[in-house]
Amino acid sequence: MSKRNKKAKNHRKNEITKGIFTVLEKEPNKSFNYKQIAAKINITDAQDRNTLIKRLTQLKEKKRIQEVDRGQFKVLENTKTYYEGTVDLTGKGHAYIVVDGMDDDVFIPSNKLNKAFHKDKVEVFIYPRKKSKKLEGEVVRVLERYKTTFVGIVDMQKTFAFVRPTDFRMYTDIFVSKDKLADAKDGEKVLVEITDWPDDVDSPFGRISQVLGVPGEHDTEIHSILAEYGLPYSFPEDVQKFADGLDTSIKEEEIRKRKDLRNVLTFTIDPKDAKDFDDALSFQKLENGNYEIGIHIADVSHYLQKDTILDDEAYERATSVYLVDRVVPMLPEVLSNNACSLRPNEEKYTFSAIFELDENATIRNQWFGRTVIDSNERFAYEEAQHIIETGSGEIPEEISIRENAYRVSDEVVEATLKMDELAKIMRDKRMDQGALSFDKVEVRFNLDENNEPVGVYFKESKDANKLIEEFMLLANRKVAEFIGKQKPKKTFVYRIHDDPDPDKLMALNGIVSRFGHKLDFKDKKTISSSLNKLLEDVKGKREQNMVDTLTIRSMSKAIYTIDNIGHYGLAFDYYTHFTSPIRRYPDVMVHRLLQHYLDGGKSANAEEFEKKCKHSSDMEYLASSAERDSIKYMQIKFMQDHKDEEFRGVISGVTEWGIYVEIISNKCEGMIRIRDIKGDYFIFDEREYAIIGERTKKKYTLGDEVTVMVKNTDLIKRHLDFALIPEDTK
Repeated sequence: MSKRNKKAKNHRKNEITKGIFTVLEKEPNKSFNYKQIAAKINITDAQDRNTLIKRLTQLKEKKRIQEVDRGQFKVLENTKTYYEGTVDLTGKGHAYIVVDGMDDDVFIPSNKLNKAFHKDKVEVFIYPRKKSKKLEGEVVRVLERYKTTFVGIVDMQKTFAFVRPTDFRMYTDIFVSKDKLADAKDGEKVLVEITDWPDDVDSPFGRISQVLGVPGEHDTEIHSILAEYGLPYSFPEDVQKFADGLDTSIKEEEIRKRKDLRNVLTFTIDPKDAKDFDDALSFQKLENGNYEIGIHIADVSHYLQKDTILDDEAYERATSVYLVDRVVPMLPEVLSNNACSLRPNEEKYTFSAIFELDENATIRNQWFGRTVIDSNERFAYEEAQHIIETGSGEIPEEISIRENAYRVSDEVVEATLKMDELAKIMRDKRMDQGALSFDKVEVRFNLDENNEPVGVYFKESKDANKLIEEFMLLANRKVAEFIGKQKPKKTFVYRIHDDPDPDKLMALNGIVSRFGHKLDFKDKKTISSSLNKLLEDVKGKREQNMVDTLTIRSMSKAIYTIDNIGHYGLAFDYYTHFTSPIRRYPDVMVHRLLQHYLDGGKSANAEEFEKKCKHSSDMEYLASSAERDSIKYMQIKFMQDHKDEEFRGVISGVTEWGIYVEIISNKCEGMIRIRDIKGDYFIFDEREYAIIGERTKKKYTLGDEVTVMVKNTDLIKRHLDFALIPEDTK
């Protein structure tokens, strides 16, 4: 027999063996004879049937399956070899399959992927484990594609084209026939959809669904980021037309259905460049000496009616996306910037949470319901911060959002100062109960009229920001508590945050101990307080951003669900999102459910709302990924103009292929490839979080300060390479 025929025969035998296990493991409580197995795996010819019978006998003798009755076979207990999991592809083309409930990931070499892509759900066959070897296997079939559209660059041939995906984890190009090019030109960046992948061809077939533009151009790259995550950047024409046709006028008959708060002192505090204002605060001192403070939220659900194309679009988007140079809104501008924006001196429909607080910020009374307000003033955070710091209503010109300096009324000054005082008491209470204090530095860019970055600055959270945050947290917590404590239990949308993974906390402790910090694992409260101490101790230090990032990564991910387990990071037993329905769909769901229950409605459909929660969590993840990518893109763009400069940086990551360095002055992160470090051969030491010179023992470890220069910037792949400047040359 020729080698080729022998190889083909062995391959067929392996296919039949896999088929046997697939049938038996799918129904482990049933037994099957060879005819039943043959029918299920489509064996029709005599040769394959004989091979099947022979393999059944061999597998029984090797005690890999059992014969429960004559000719009736069944899978052995605890011998499962087929599992379902999710693909995690590496940049080198290999993959690991993450299987729920399995401690170890399954390694898949690149030639055993069987056309699976990153994040696909697959069925994997696991080889019997050899002594002290990692789990290894092969993908049997793709169960569900994570995505079928990819951003790539057109490589035009005479009568067809290949599209080369820009995602480094995508290991194959995509064949596009001439009639499916959508007028794309050679070298252009496009969105391509995979339509088919026949067994006997190397590349999948696809069609170009959108031409994004010339690689490297600003709009092309921003639109590419959105396209990679399946996020839109404009509204469909029919949705826009529907929104523009809404009646957004304020009606007397609607006002009569609401609590009228138009004569109560009310104002907004937002970023100076904000265009939508979805929350306002009202303040009045009561005769008993307590304070009535209202948190008023744009009543989006009044305009966004269920079962309309506008509601369908908002649900699909689930969130606004905040990129470096633009906002991709969840709602069309007629709502987000006009009807639902709580602009000063305009009557607006709102949904409110109103609290009576005493001097100790203890809640004495609360009320939830629909209202109408007329905001007196709009302030920027800088203006409110000035009032808090000076106690003065004289706003200087340099921070004024109006054309000139101006004076704030005494009652607004009094309200701001008292709310700041109460907010600080509430914050202290939260911290005492174990809440975490994340004040991670946020990078922002000064952009010119062409969206070119001309400077970098860091967003700081000061008392004015924390004032707003604290009252929004109060409303979110109390709305969740109000519904969550009702009997019988009612379906509701919660924002939950699980306890951190102990293994991740131990790993974090191992890293921060290198800088003289330590976590206390005695109990839940000591973990929280030691995490807060860590975050406070690193403020202003070179390792701050790295430690902040690593601490956040050690936390569980906050998600939406109907199953409440509380919020670890905020130390709340009940928490939801009620305060931003202009930009988050879960808040719209919360408004609808709250009103439904205030009206005496029965518990909503749990399955329906859990599905919506899952979708909202997924879309939030995609939006935050796109936001991070846009920041990375702008950082690279910024660094293009600083190629001849030296920068001090902190080593923020260490891998087998190189070290990542974050520049202290602007937080831009790039990589120094290990092969480019001169003077020695460096080896990665995982335990030390370091690379170590084989001859000199020179060590570069996590948190070390180094000097770097820009070596290469790649806007298309969003990659920044640094060159290391040796300390002895400085």
